[in-house]
Amino acid sequence: MATYDPFRDLDRLASTLLDARRGGGPRRMPMDLYRDGDHYVLNADLPGVDPGSVDIDVDGQLLTIRAERTLASGDDVKWITRERETASFVRQLNLGQGIDTERISAAYRNGVLSVTIPVSEKAKPRRIAVATDDGNDLIQAHESTPQPIEQ
Repeated sequence: MATYDPFRDLDRLASTLLDARRGGGPRRMPMDLYRDGDHYVLNADLPGVDPGSVDIDVDGQLLTIRAERTLASGDDVKWITRERETASFVRQLNLGQGIDTERISAAYRNGVLSVTIPVSEKAKPRRIAVATDDGNDLIQAHESTPQPIEQ
């Protein structure tokens, strides 16, 4: 069980601000996460990122997304203005229990990375019948599915 660290969020904020000022270091990508039926959908903004630079891996229950935005430059390029920066992006999520990590899939369209994270069959809600002495089912209960937790 992880312990709560009250300084973690402050550390993340400070790192983000310092990285933005010095123009380097990995940046966090804005994302949305929602459940749609038997799977979760993560949508992350990655504008200007080459799809070939996107790397998604799962290690245990930790999902990591990395991406790079590079700018075209050649020997003959003479910049007039350059406001778009090269950048590295990284995001990690603790998936928790009840996720089918073998069937995670991803697609990249119009600068948005969509990652589909299916709920495992064992974690899907199901009814449990309670038998009585006369053979009739009187009570039915169901289990709930755990939610992914962002790290």
